[in-house]
Amino acid sequence: MRRLVALIGKEMLQIMRDPSAILIAFVLPLVLLFIFGYGVNLDSNRIRIGLVLEDMSPSVSSLVETFTSSRFLEVEIGHDRREFEPQLVAGKIRGIVVVPQNLVADAILDGRSASIQVIADGSEPNVASFVQNYVNGVYLVWLGHQIRDRGVDLTPSLIRLDNRFWFNPELRSRNVLIPGSIAIIMTLIGTLLTALVIAREWERGTMEALMATPVSISQILLGKLIPYYLLGMGSMVVCWAVATFWYHVPFRGSFLALAVATSVFLLGALGQGLLISSVAKDQFVASQMALMSAFLPAFMLSGFIFEISSMPLPVRMLSHVFAARYFVTSLQTLFLSGNVWPLLLSCMGSMMFIGLVFFALTARKTVKRLDV
Repeated sequence: MRRLVALIGKEMLQIMRDPSAILIAFVLPLVLLFIFGYGVNLDSNRIRIGLVLEDMSPSVSSLVETFTSSRFLEVEIGHDRREFEPQLVAGKIRGIVVVPQNLVADAILDGRSASIQVIADGSEPNVASFVQNYVNGVYLVWLGHQIRDRGVDLTPSLIRLDNRFWFNPELRSRNVLIPGSIAIIMTLIGTLLTALVIAREWERGTMEALMATPVSISQILLGKLIPYYLLGMGSMVVCWAVATFWYHVPFRGSFLALAVATSVFLLGALGQGLLISSVAKDQFVASQMALMSAFLPAFMLSGFIFEISSMPLPVRMLSHVFAARYFVTSLQTLFLSGNVWPLLLSCMGSMMFIGLVFFALTARKTVKRLDV
């Protein structure tokens, strides 16, 4: 126990003397959270469209007013669709809405067929879907006002849809992206913190001196792990504070569940970093291996941005070997839903198994011999 405490004290002194670990643990999360929080946004709250008016009657004037008052659309008005076609091709606008000669409300109330044409930029399917839905919503609001003002009773044939969204009623993508980005950040930080540790010891020549002491491999690994585990937990505190107080993401879980989930995840991330540093023995190579084996798979295969269920079967199977997949689910559950223990325990069990595999490989690879 005295040897382990001495190794932990030595590592803490190295951390205090080397500011790179502090930068990785506390400054890097703030930078990445700023990028993910403001740079990655799946909400399109201001879409530019061209509104083509082939008729200017009082009903159409009220339709124009409904379009321009929408907080989701930025409307440019014209009288010929050919005015907007070059802008749509150039990407300056995302859609063209054409109001035909006949009044749509009058045609519907008279029982005749009529339609408003919506031309959207299909090169970005997500934005095109937003254009379609926003225009349809504006049209339905305007049509409801027309029906009400004309005194037409459509109550018997009217079907009212009452939508309810659980866990994220405002459908803010930031509420989903921020917890997911914290998982990606912790993956990068946890792996980088330890990936450089043993590699640095080899570069500086202090590993040989450490191997000449009577400490065991398990004591060396624990002496490296515990200080960086504490740094990782400090990083999570910073990330939680920024998410809740700066980005106003709701946190409905308990701090105990968050601490346990983070601890289990960090065991795997730190173990992966130790394994990389044991293999690489060079800080530059270790950092590149950490980025390639931890950050990129976590970003692509964790469900943070891309839905796992829509991936091909081999890729879905591959995603199970990355702990970030389960940590993203755990954090999104804790932030948006609360302590859903069956789901959390399942994710923690998977992360624990992955961490034990990494530590077993690290203990097998790290031996007290200089010829390995």
